[in-house]
Amino acid sequence: MHRTLQLTLPPHTAMDETLFRQHILDELRLKESDQPIIRKTRQSIDARSRQVKINVQAEVYVGETPPATIRYQRKYPDVSHCPQALIVGCGPAGMFAAIRLIEAGIKPILLERGKDVRTRRRDLAAINKDHIVNPDSNYCFGEGGAGTYSDGKLYTRSNKRGDIRRVLEIFVAHGASDQILVDAHPHIGTNKLPGIVAEMRESILAAGGEIHFDTRVSDFILESRQMKGVVTADGREFAGIGVILATGHSARDIYELLQEGDVLMEAKSFAMGVRIEHPQAFIDSVQYHCGPDRGPYLPAASYSLVAQTYYQGTQRGVFSFCMCPGGFIVPAATAPGELVVNGMSPSRRDSRFANSGMVVAIQEEDLSPYKEYGVLAGLQLQKEVEQRACQLAGNGQTAPAQLALDFTNKKWSRQLLETSYQPGLKSMDMYEVLPAHIAHPLRDGLKEFGRKMRGYLTNEAQLIGIESRTSSPVRIPRDRDTCEHPQIKRFFPCGEGAGYAGGIMSAAMDGERCAEQLVHLYVSKS
Repeated sequence: MHRTLQLTLPPHTAMDETLFRQHILDELRLKESDQPIIRKTRQSIDARSRQVKINVQAEVYVGETPPATIRYQRKYPDVSHCPQALIVGCGPAGMFAAIRLIEAGIKPILLERGKDVRTRRRDLAAINKDHIVNPDSNYCFGEGGAGTYSDGKLYTRSNKRGDIRRVLEIFVAHGASDQILVDAHPHIGTNKLPGIVAEMRESILAAGGEIHFDTRVSDFILESRQMKGVVTADGREFAGIGVILATGHSARDIYELLQEGDVLMEAKSFAMGVRIEHPQAFIDSVQYHCGPDRGPYLPAASYSLVAQTYYQGTQRGVFSFCMCPGGFIVPAATAPGELVVNGMSPSRRDSRFANSGMVVAIQEEDLSPYKEYGVLAGLQLQKEVEQRACQLAGNGQTAPAQLALDFTNKKWSRQLLETSYQPGLKSMDMYEVLPAHIAHPLRDGLKEFGRKMRGYLTNEAQLIGIESRTSSPVRIPRDRDTCEHPQIKRFFPCGEGAGYAGGIMSAAMDGERCAEQLVHLYVSKS
């Protein structure tokens, strides 16, 4: 017998394995002697009513063997003597591109400016404790990319970009919990991702691929408008049948290098603002309609907010971004003299704090003072805001902050709250830190959110700046079908840095897609 059940259950029944199993037995009038195999296949939380429910899909097998939980097998061909392709960047786009190339019989050569995932931790400790920013090894650069130490959310709306299940199964095959195959909003956690990333590295190396850490690309080798290879900062040259550029959205030197080489790029929309931090217990109480203790069965609650505001006659979107329940705020600068913050959550999401980006869409007129920078105008705006915040807060990684209600009332905060941000906070007037076209819409947006989510706008929450790396302000164009740059053959802009992804999952799928197109176009021609 094989049955598929769609259930709506109270949290304690859905989340307690013993109670859940007993519910299934009662539902199907089975006994333990029937030896049923029960497997959850989908699980989501419905908190729209005062009584929170869990929607569960489950497969039940009696007297027959269920299929394997995952079909993906960690078996790869030896590509050590095969044609090679270059991948610039060892984040999710780069690593998944490498695995896909290996499956297709191509040797990947990954060039990563940062360090391996273990060694990278020392530089993260330095930025947190000593306010020292290593421009090549930080929360953005290094093995696994920004996602490794910045949360581990695996949710994406990009259903048309690739095979979501396949990407999740690859994570499971490399050590992730198979619970990510079940949860509607899967999450690995920043404490678990480094081990998984290290396992993916071992798969690439064992198959004959190469990964070069501390290797920053400083130039491209172009011949007759074809990408033949790259030059690294230490003077080495690497050649291949194609180059997948998967550097992430903070590799500003790459954009500048492309601009110097007259490589076509485009400005794209992006957003900037702050992080807002609340007690997690408050978010739980609002979202789950409960007291300060959500109980043992529900995870730390999240939220998503959006508002439309107007500033000087122009509509401005204000929205939450990368919400991290039970998480921490971390310093994400990639160069000395700048201040950037980001959010992350461990797998258990058990911090006392909830944080989220709270950002304002940047409009074309905001970039008019930076016209001389061409398509990199947005990049220059980011730099100026980050550098100004750093200078005002003391030229370290101490972040400017203001209580949320004080900000909307234009009142200086005499005392700040306890925070998850390890380098520390400095009370400041955020209207001095943020440009007016960000500060004023942010104020109006927070007021709207206070009406939508009662209690959200409070002095029990604080704004912490600057959240400026929501996405790349630049897009490197490519053919819609082949993923190849329209001017330069054998060049495949990929992932967040090229403007085609926003998070681990979409970046991973885009990496796979670029690898597949490179193989399709050039393996037979190499």
